[in-house]
Amino acid sequence: MANNNLKVAIIPYDIAWGDKEENLLSVAELLRKIDKDTDLVVLPEMFSTGFITDNVLVANLAESNSGKTIESIHRWASFFNFAICGTFIASTATGYYNRAFFIEPSGDETFYDKGHLFSLGGESMIYQRGLSKSPIVRYRGWNIRMIICYDLRFPAWCRSMNNDYDLLIVPANWPESRSYPWNQLLIARAIENQSYVIGANRSGRDDFGTYLQQDSVVIDHKGQRVSQDKDGIIYAELSKDKLNQFREKFPVWKDADDFQLM
Repeated sequence: MANNNLKVAIIPYDIAWGDKEENLLSVAELLRKIDKDTDLVVLPEMFSTGFITDNVLVANLAESNSGKTIESIHRWASFFNFAICGTFIASTATGYYNRAFFIEPSGDETFYDKGHLFSLGGESMIYQRGLSKSPIVRYRGWNIRMIICYDLRFPAWCRSMNNDYDLLIVPANWPESRSYPWNQLLIARAIENQSYVIGANRSGRDDFGTYLQQDSVVIDHKGQRVSQDKDGIIYAELSKDKLNQFREKFPVWKDADDFQLM
């Protein structure tokens, strides 16, 4: 089913550190509050555990794509009839990954492993780096790409070539101490790629700092904030017509450098 408009929601909740059961229960309850006509819900980075860089905890919390976390996401997406995006700690034969997921109500699933690991926080000591850019997800008439948190700082990795995506999703655990660059980078990625951008941050605090609920935001193709807070859930209505009209009226994408990163 193709939609001219896409209604999106962000849940910027306070993640319970290392407590997967508590987080899955919290998200299940919050999803019940989402507007019924929502098409897509975005959760923060490592939504079910918090941002974990402890070897023992990671080994205990990591799971496969068929584990309880993704099984729960599939069940929720089917029941509520909206797609759900976020990241979790994935375990594979080659190691651990900070893995993004996009699960559709139909059961279709897309995954992406974080390409830029936050070495300053110890992430690169625990996790394997993803070597491929996120595939384009085609959902309800929209082309969507996922990146994860620190990836946002690397514009070549995020680059849209010939308008290959309409929406860039950024699940994150981005602390208040770096709130200003977070917001400026979201705006920059939206403007330079002439696309919508969703920045889905957590709230609360952990060992890495404090997180602001207002740093969960939706930016349009002109770099303007278009989201609103409704009882702690961040909503926005994305317009495909407005996006296409702007790209046609101001087609800077046609003058972009002709290169492929990978």
